Amino acid sequence: MPESSPEQGTPEQRRPERRRQREPLRPQPLPQAPTGRPIALAHPVVAGYNGSASARNALAYAAGMARRLERPLLIVYVTNPGVYCEPLTGQVVGLLRDADSLERWLLTELDQAADAGGIEVHVRTRRGSPARELAAISAEFSADALVIGAPKHFWHHALGSVPGWLTRHARCPVIVVP
Repeated sequence: MPESSPEQGTPEQRRPERRRQREPLRPQPLPQAPTGRPIALAHPVVAGYNGSASARNALAYAAGMARRLERPLLIVYVTNPGVYCEPLTGQVVGLLRDADSLERWLLTELDQAADAGGIEVHVRTRRGSPARELAAISAEFSADALVIGAPKHFWHHALGSVPGWLTRHARCPVIVVP
């Protein structure tokens, strides 16, 4: 009887090789941005935060909503464009804030406002108009909801406000928390 080569072994001997070849591919982690954060984030609950009391209430509401919907929480802090002209000298000054300290501050605010255990939390900062930037980031990530605090001044209600603009222009449900 001729000897069998390793390629011609019995079916039992060949199966382990086939199993190794047909082993399902394991999902690869998302590509990382230079800061170590995932680039893609699908259907989060977005919380606009500016440090006010109503924004803190909105942050707590958004954390609870993210937990109930089993969605990630995306905290967005929008700053002014960050460049202004010094009135006395005419010098152009840029207001830069350390991204790491800003992220730590926002996460500390979240911890104080709500229990964030079991929630995937991401933080983004943007520069520009708060209403336009919140609408843009909500559309960019296909947000399930956008949660923001109500304005505290009367003239915001009379002259127009971020919540008013967002309810007309955002592509997702907008929840305004007092």
